Amino acid sequence: MKSVINLYKNAFGGLSPAAWMLALVILINRSGTMVIPFLSVYLTSSLGFTLVETGWVMSAFGLGAICGSFLGGWLTDKIGNFKIQTFSLIGGGCLFFALSQVKEFYPLTIFIFCVSVVTEMMRPANQISVASYAKPENVTRAFSLNRMAINLGFSFGPALGGLLAAISYDSLFIADGVTCISAGLVFFFYFRHKQPRNTPNKSIEEPAERSVWKDYQFLLFILLVMGFAMMFFQLFTTWPIYHREQFQLSEQEIGILLGLNGFIVFFFEMILVYKIGERIPIHRLIVFGTVLNALAFFCLFTIDAKIGLYLACVIISFAEIFAMPFMVTHTVHSSGKRNKGAYMGLYSVGFASAFMFAPLVGTNLVAKIGFHESWLYAGVFGLFVAIGFYFSLRRKRSKES
Repeated sequence: MKSVINLYKNAFGGLSPAAWMLALVILINRSGTMVIPFLSVYLTSSLGFTLVETGWVMSAFGLGAICGSFLGGWLTDKIGNFKIQTFSLIGGGCLFFALSQVKEFYPLTIFIFCVSVVTEMMRPANQISVASYAKPENVTRAFSLNRMAINLGFSFGPALGGLLAAISYDSLFIADGVTCISAGLVFFFYFRHKQPRNTPNKSIEEPAERSVWKDYQFLLFILLVMGFAMMFFQLFTTWPIYHREQFQLSEQEIGILLGLNGFIVFFFEMILVYKIGERIPIHRLIVFGTVLNALAFFCLFTIDAKIGLYLACVIISFAEIFAMPFMVTHTVHSSGKRNKGAYMGLYSVGFASAFMFAPLVGTNLVAKIGFHESWLYAGVFGLFVAIGFYFSLRRKRSKES
């Protein structure tokens, strides 16, 4: 037990107070993550939307996330991450309050697009904050701390959301709005006079850096990230529908399953990043995580029982641990001093694009061939993505060496 405690101390040691405060802000914000995990169930069971209509609404959220990520990354390079994060958190919270009153298909699709634009502006700005306040040798661990906070909050959010959804879906929107605004206020009052550790000296003339749109190796990386994320986001789109329709799970049980993902990442990511992050090349960890992502779908395909749901959730949680923190570290290393916003924005766009296409592809595929065959297709696709990561990142590594 003492060795385990020391392992946790070492894994969390050396991180700045600002990094911990950013994690606290994210924890408050993500503890209210209740709307998105239950959105597909809310649309189908409460509002009576079809699978295809549900896919379009979820995709509108993804499209808004793309626009918000672009806008957030661009504005962060122009006016700084502080203003963007404050506006995104407080503005997004206000919009969640209003969203609960929109019930019709077309207005809801448009409104959820607007909510997504505002809330997702925070993502690239927040990632740049993490990199700015971290020591160079602690960048991956700082991102993992942030992700740990995200997943701890996400463990509470869906679990509590399942209880609230059983009473009233409107309460989910209120809870999400309250936590967004609370996180925004904490962030504003702590960071309003705080100076980042890593700030470019604007008084020194430096050569212009290559545009992210001309970094073709990185663009290929983003396409592969989209492929990975399209599969991972099925956890929040088609998987809850599968849990309800095939196994008749209640909202509380669905919330527990989704919360299991957060708890696994919370307890294991920082330790694994600390133990293996400096010992195993980043590209191998990303490839391994992508293979696990595919394996989760093969698990659903082969095990047609409730135990398969839990096993698949465990596998996809470790896929997230091995891939995502190192994907963002690769993005930081690929960017320059003055275009981190553009690189982080495009990285966020990769995930946002996946969130747009994932429900659209997933629900339409399920509607045509059923859940069982869809899991097989997704697993095979995931293996191709892993192969793509392997050859792409290995080629980049060989060029650098």
